[in-house]
Amino acid sequence: MSISGTRSYAGAGPLPPLVSAAVGLAEELEFPSSCRIEQGRLLAALAAGATTSIGETGTGCGVGLAWLVTGRRPGVRVVSVERDPDRAERTAQLFAEIPDVEIVTGDWTLINERGPFDLLVVDGGGNGKKGAVADPERVLSPGGTLVIDDFTPLTQWPPMHDGRPDTTRLSWLEHPALFATEVRLAGDLSTIVATRRPT
Repeated sequence: MSISGTRSYAGAGPLPPLVSAAVGLAEELEFPSSCRIEQGRLLAALAAGATTSIGETGTGCGVGLAWLVTGRRPGVRVVSVERDPDRAERTAQLFAEIPDVEIVTGDWTLINERGPFDLLVVDGGGNGKKGAVADPERVLSPGGTLVIDDFTPLTQWPPMHDGRPDTTRLSWLEHPALFATEVRLAGDLSTIVATRRPT
């Protein structure tokens, strides 16, 4: 969920139809914080590797969800949690005819009841990504992939934020249950991609 992510689609070339519809909903509801195109393309590629289930926290208006659904294999279920009831309802209407997609209204922690997942995107949803709050060993299948987005690119070690060590980023990069790395998607945007270690 990027602060100006919805605006990044203005003037963009052809998009998958479901992504375009979700962007349209975000514009209608004046929701600015949609997943950026660069992140969306990564999500679609990662979704293609899931074999049973995908999870997401922070549905927003469904732009990231649309990228995930566009990239997934047939029959892979997708669960997304959104804490704002109005957005959740409108987004659920948008996805109502798409099979194997569930939008849950509530705090991001509700994702724990729907896993484990082959792929989980921790985004928005009440700060589920801060301080490695989500437990990878609970929400990910062995070998499953975790994505934590919307970081600025790493330029030094240890990573710093506001003049102090970036404890949020470090908690994921150094999490003992994960193999994790940072992927730069644009000059101002990076994401952490991690795989759950074998047990």
